[in-house]
Amino acid sequence: MLIRVLLFAAARDHAGADSVSVELPAGATVAALHTELSRQLPALTPLLARSAIAVNHDFAEDSLVLSPGDEVAIIPPVSGG
Repeated sequence: MLIRVLLFAAARDHAGADSVSVELPAGATVAALHTELSRQLPALTPLLARSAIAVNHDFAEDSLVLSPGDEVAIIPPVSGG
């Protein structure tokens, strides 16, 4: 199944793109997506460990099973003053 992943802030900067598409097997979880993103975009690996993941506009746990066409967003931590 094809999953579209939106990248924001530092994630976008590390990947050099606003979004990526990731092919995963049916029944894959958010954790599997995390693993595949790290494989395809190694520069994102340290940031992914600190980022929130939202699926279809709701924050998601690693155990959530993804469905074809889901929209996933990687939301890095924000800091500033």
